[in-house]
Amino acid sequence: MSISLSSLILLPIWISMAQIQQGGPDEKEKTTALKDLLSRIDLDELMKKDEPPLDFPDTLEGFEYAFNEKGQLRHIKTGEPFVFNYREDLHRWNQKRYEALGEIITKYVYELLEKDCNLKKISIPVDATESEPKSFIFMSEDALTNPQKLMVLIHGSGVVRAGQWARRLIINEDLDSGTQIPFIKRAMDEGYGVIVLNPNENYIEVEKPKIHVQSSSDSSDEPAEKRERKDKVSKETKKRRDFYEKYRNPQREKEMMQLYIRENGSPEEHAIYVWDHFIAQSAAENVFFVAHSYGGLAFVELMIQREADVKSKVTAVALTDSVHNVWHQEAGKTIREWMRENCCNWVSSSEPLDTSVESMLPDCPRVSAGPGSELARLGPGSGAPRRAPSRGPTSSCGAPRVWRCQRISRT
Repeated sequence: MSISLSSLILLPIWISMAQIQQGGPDEKEKTTALKDLLSRIDLDELMKKDEPPLDFPDTLEGFEYAFNEKGQLRHIKTGEPFVFNYREDLHRWNQKRYEALGEIITKYVYELLEKDCNLKKISIPVDATESEPKSFIFMSEDALTNPQKLMVLIHGSGVVRAGQWARRLIINEDLDSGTQIPFIKRAMDEGYGVIVLNPNENYIEVEKPKIHVQSSSDSSDEPAEKRERKDKVSKETKKRRDFYEKYRNPQREKEMMQLYIRENGSPEEHAIYVWDHFIAQSAAENVFFVAHSYGGLAFVELMIQREADVKSKVTAVALTDSVHNVWHQEAGKTIREWMRENCCNWVSSSEPLDTSVESMLPDCPRVSAGPGSELARLGPGSGAPRRAPSRGPTSSCGAPRVWRCQRISRT
């Protein structure tokens, strides 16, 4: 049975506390002092000393996982689902491993969007220089030229990226549950152009440059011997500090800085940018949005900033567990009225599917996504938000509706 370094460090303190607690009232002060000491020990830092290196594979094969014919992630050798607690009592290490796998899956989904769904990857900003940070979206070949209908997908907040609804479902269930791919394929089968937004890709990370501070003694009038002595002391101090830092935090990660992408520095900015440069320029007479969670908030912000344009082009909006708030976002009366007629929000509820759910906000109708579900799986089809717009869901072009309600949890 192995004993961790953190346990060895804390063991004498625990023994001392046990001995003190056996004493009389005079020992209370010592107990308090020891408890105070224990409270100031950074257990997370101590745990890092027992961690294996944070060095993970950069491919699914390296993790010894693959997606089977059902789209389920399975271990190549055992056939078992993904195991989060790969190493007992090392939650931080397990979490880092999970995040590393998640990054690989993000790239895997990007490949599926291009290869399986035949979408094009479009860099933004459209006028970006070669050296500036860039993001991208995905579009079908006919996204801008389809004269009838265009479907726009917006995911929620967090680690998810274009083509995903929920990373956790991709890993723990299957690709159909956690990605937008079933929506995209059905939309294209039914004659829609498709644009997939990427609202969480707001910046790139680069390593923060090290700042070398020149010694002030170089330009002073001090005697050379005195400057040498001060420099020696400074170097020894730095050496001791570096040694302590290495001991205190052996798994210290690189210090990174964020370089934001021009006009796409937030999900709201991204939605407006894609509207201005792509959706508004499309030939489609009817545009339909499917937006989950924070994607709903981004759509409402788009409406606030481009109200007239959105009203003239968007036929219907299907929201799932949207976190928008018309009061906090200061949406005007005309926007709230439009949302009541053209939007529907499927929310987590124990009520049967499509049962009306009471809302405190005077915006779009809220209906149940069905018992046991956290949000609704939506897609294009013939159906509609409960109150159909005059030129929308009842027309031949169709509109978003619930295809099938399934469990999709947030990342």
